[in-house]
Amino acid sequence: METRELRYFVAVAEELHFGRAAQRLTMAQPPLSRAIQQLERRLGVVLLHRGSRAITLTEAGSVLLREARLALEAVEAAERRTRRAAADRLGLVLAAKAGASSELLSKLLDAYAAEPGAVAVEVVLGGPGEPERLLRNGSADVALLHRPYDSTAGFDTEDLHTEQQVVVLPAGHPLSNRPHMSMAEVNALTDLPLPRWPRPDGSYPDGPGPQVRDHTQLTQLIRLGRACAVMPESLRAQLRDDHAIVPVPDAPPVTTVIAWPPHSRSRTIADLVRTAMRHWSIASATETLS
Repeated sequence: METRELRYFVAVAEELHFGRAAQRLTMAQPPLSRAIQQLERRLGVVLLHRGSRAITLTEAGSVLLREARLALEAVEAAERRTRRAAADRLGLVLAAKAGASSELLSKLLDAYAAEPGAVAVEVVLGGPGEPERLLRNGSADVALLHRPYDSTAGFDTEDLHTEQQVVVLPAGHPLSNRPHMSMAEVNALTDLPLPRWPRPDGSYPDGPGPQVRDHTQLTQLIRLGRACAVMPESLRAQLRDDHAIVPVPDAPPVTTVIAWPPHSRSRTIADLVRTAMRHWSIASATETLS
């Protein structure tokens, strides 16, 4: 399959209308229809159910849409990384989630800046899922990600820090003085529903919780008594006195990892990763001794 064919198919599969897809691709409809038919013949499968009133994806079409998106993202990422490598510039772009791992990021940047041969590091802060997206599409050289919330599939990674999670409640809530809570108890808080974060395509999952896009919005909703949230324990330092923290022992631990493209030959990325590993090994040993 050619990338041109994949772009054609993705446009038709997302629009579910040949006319709109052709307009989006700035081409005529007949050659677009022929291209999709040729793709189906070559694959030996039916990708689209062509009804009199609507077009729908077959199971094979749904699979190809998912795989085509990944393939096109990989091609675009390869283009970006190639151009960046040829730009003859010294520097790295590090993507991280705004509000998360702030202390870790600050210490990492300070430690790396003190290394011989350190280059300038541009930090790009984004919302949930944004650092992973920037790393996948080649806009970032390295990223701080958080398992299990971020997917690290397809990246080379090193674990930096693992921590437990807590539930954040509005101060004065009847459960705010509990020594701990379970996830079942958190999910049962109908007066404080868990927030709904956007999917990669911008849509929100169904549920009673409020739609949120960043931690500032979330913490304000918690203060107003409209939501609660399960967060890594380290985020308690960024909360105000009008929030209450209760440990949730059975919530999955959150591991901060440093991630970069697989098979990277960049010496600057390797130096940054080594600095992160060395710094965090020292920090972990200090914590153990103390």
